[in-house]
Order: sequence, then structure tokens, then C-alpha cells
Amino acid sequence: MKKVNGFQVIEMLEQLAPKKFAMEGDPIGLLVGTLNKKVSTVMTALDVLENVVDEAIEKNAELIIAHHPVIFRPLKRIGLDEPGGKLIEKLIKHDIAVYAAHTNLDVAKGGVNDMLAEALQLKDTSVLVPTYEEKMKKLAVFVPVEQADQVLEALGEAGAGFIGEYSHCSFSTMGTGRFLPGSEANPFIGEKGKMEEVSEIKIETIYPESIERKVVSAMIKAHPYEEPAYDLYPLSLKGEELGLGRIGELAEEMTLREFAVHVKEALDVHGVRVIGDFKAKVKKVAVLGGDGNKYYQHAKRKGADVYVTGDFYYHTGHDAMNIGLNIVDPGHHVEKVMKKGLANLLGQRAKELGYDVTFIPSEPDTDPFKFI
Repeated sequence: MKKVNGFQVIEMLEQLAPKKFAMEGDPIGLLVGTLNKKVSTVMTALDVLENVVDEAIEKNAELIIAHHPVIFRPLKRIGLDEPGGKLIEKLIKHDIAVYAAHTNLDVAKGGVNDMLAEALQLKDTSVLVPTYEEKMKKLAVFVPVEQADQVLEALGEAGAGFIGEYSHCSFSTMGTGRFLPGSEANPFIGEKGKMEEVSEIKIETIYPESIERKVVSAMIKAHPYEEPAYDLYPLSLKGEELGLGRIGELAEEMTLREFAVHVKEALDVHGVRVIGDFKAKVKKVAVLGGDGNKYYQHAKRKGADVYVTGDFYYHTGHDAMNIGLNIVDPGHHVEKVMKKGLANLLGQRAKELGYDVTFIPSEPDTDPFKFI
């Protein structure tokens, strides 16, 4: 297994949830400490409170990946006699870095909102509030005929050539490649100083811009030439749409009362607040983790029978009633689903890469609310 540093851990995270997915002004990224160090244990947390930091110290975690930024508003001072200052002091003294993946992890495919939708057992989900559209590009590379299959396979495995439900899509044309190896070259085909002609295939395939480095790297690794010839083109083709929240359907219709109980149990909360007639039938469900007040009209426009989100306001509740939208509010803390979810995703990726690093979900309850 390969020892890793903080930068390599965050590279894995940002392949899942790139910073560019985040909403404007969201304070994501490295907030405390340094990534320039060896990392063997990473803790995933919803919030960074003192009990979470104490847990990280006890379990020898060198890095905390949190959903909610530990520094959400700009600091005017760090007073060591104040709760926020004491927390930062403890992190620094124990050399624990804190990295926040907030709305970028909400938006990401497989991120917080997909985790919530999966927990609620929603089917055929799609984005509720579009915020980002993936740019598409095309790669064209020239490969000797005999090695074309290995390059095609590498491109497909790297994520290129996905069109709808089809993978490994490409187009090839035959041609003749010409080159003159220089005196310092180490040609796979031909001789130094001698003009060479080779039967080659031009392979063309598309890919989302976000995985360009991975696709190009895989192509170069599989290509037999010392210096492969390839072109990259921007496309006007519409890519995958990403955004906040998800909307999908239950396997079977429920009453609003039954669904509220389902939410309580599926998201492991002590109680939920409900707006609407308990006898109302619900099947199409919108869900948005965190505070989703300003997006309730998106849920209505997309035909949701019920909208699951946290921190719903009193007067916004009246507005939802007036348009006939049922609401189930399980609280902001249901985003805790990301602790185990993200630890599992990153742990699996680390295993694939042969990284010697362990991901553990934080255990303390950081929900400030209690039910009596």
C-alpha cells in the first residue's frame, strides 16, 4: 500500500465534488491547517464542534473532511478565550487539518442529495434545482492499428465515450501517419533519422471536461508511442446537468402521514414537522438537504406531491400551503448521511488506488435540537 499526503486525499475528494460545483460565496476548501503532510486517518464529519475535534484527536485523525465549514463567516479575530478560537487552537496544536466540501458535495453526483434520495428509496431521480451543466469535449488520437483496441479500452474505462445509457462510444477512421524520429528519440516504430509511414487509426470520442486529465492520462499510458499525437476540441453538445436537490418517485403511493413516518425512520431522526393533510396521497417526492426554503417552488413546478427539506420557515410554510405543496421537515441534521456515505466512497477509491489511508465517519451527535 502507498503512503499518501493530504493533497492526494483531497484530489480524490475533488474528483467526486469539484470546487466549481459550489454555489457562489460558499467558503469551501482548506480552512484550517495544512495538506502538506502524511495522512493515514481521515474523519468525515457533518459539523466541526469540540466533541468532533476531541474524537479526531482520540482516533489520531490528521484530516477532517467536513460538510459544514468550520469558518462559515469571516473572522475578525481569533480569541483563545472564546469557543471558536479555542476550537481552532486545539486543531492547530494537534496538527489536524479541516477541509470543507459543502454545496459542491450537495450538487455532486453521488453526493449528499443522492444519498438522501437513496435513503428515502426514491426511484428514477433527477436534479431538482439545476445549477451546473457539464461542458463536453472531444478527443481525437492517432494510434497504430495493432494497438487501437488497448487505447479504446483505456479511454472507455477512464470515463470517455458515455452517451446516455451507452458507454465506450467512439468513431474510427483509417489513415497513414508519418514521422521522422530525431537523434534523441526512442521510437516504438521506425528508426532514428529515417522517415516512417505507419497505418494508423484515428479514434474520436467525447468526455466531460471535468475528467479531461484522467482521460488524457489513460490514453497516454495505453498508447505505444513515446509522444502520441492527439487533439482536444470543445463541443456545443449539452452535457450532464447537475444541481441542488433530487426529485423522484416512491415505489408505492403513501399517505402523507405514512410518508412522514417513513422519513423519520429512513433518515434516523427523533421527529419531523409536517405541512399538509395527513390523508393526502404522495408518490412524487422532492428532497433537498439543509435549508431548502427558497426552492419549494421548484418542487411544485416539477410536480412533487411532497417536499422534504430542513429549517422550513413559518411564513414560507403558509406559502407552501397556499400552492398545495406538502412539506416534511426532518431538520438540517439529516445531512449526517454524508458521514458514512463519503467515508465509504473515498475508502473504496483509496482501495482502488492502493492508498494506505483509512476513512472513518465521526460518531458524536452534533444536532443542537432535542425533542421532548
